[in-house]
Amino acid sequence: MAVPALRDPNFDRSVIFMLEHGPEGALGVVINRPSELPVAGTIDDWAAFAAVPTNVFIGGPVSPSSVIALATADPDSATSHWTPVFADIGTIDLEGQPSQIPGLRSVRLFAGYAGWQSGQLEGELSTGSWLVVDAVSEDLLDPEPKSLWWRVLGRQTGPINRLANYPEDPWVN
Repeated sequence: MAVPALRDPNFDRSVIFMLEHGPEGALGVVINRPSELPVAGTIDDWAAFAAVPTNVFIGGPVSPSSVIALATADPDSATSHWTPVFADIGTIDLEGQPSQIPGLRSVRLFAGYAGWQSGQLEGELSTGSWLVVDAVSEDLLDPEPKSLWWRVLGRQTGPINRLANYPEDPWVN
């Protein structure tokens, strides 16, 4: 999660679901930025499973013309078209069909992603630009993503919890 002081417009009050983090770098998607582009008419095969809001999300500034698709499904039903990542969340192969994923419940599509080179994220963490909190699978498909940053902070314990009261514009406080 971005701290309020991180004023990069790509990440201002963003909640990022990390998909990979290792020696080569890190990759995640911003899960609280729906775009105006509906899934229906864009990737029709998956539109019936699109979670509310049924728009493509802005996953991050890297490769905005690429799409990363995440879905909730039966965690024991890994296939070549659905790869578990966390709990009941996994990545899906959009070349396949929804019928090829047993127990498929909901899908969220992300245009682009957030990426960090080797050591870059660790450097940003050491300067306090990001907060690391435990993932909750329900956050990925939250029907009110625009307020997710405040709600995720609100459920934390300790001093981090106070950031849930951080105003949208501190100068108007």
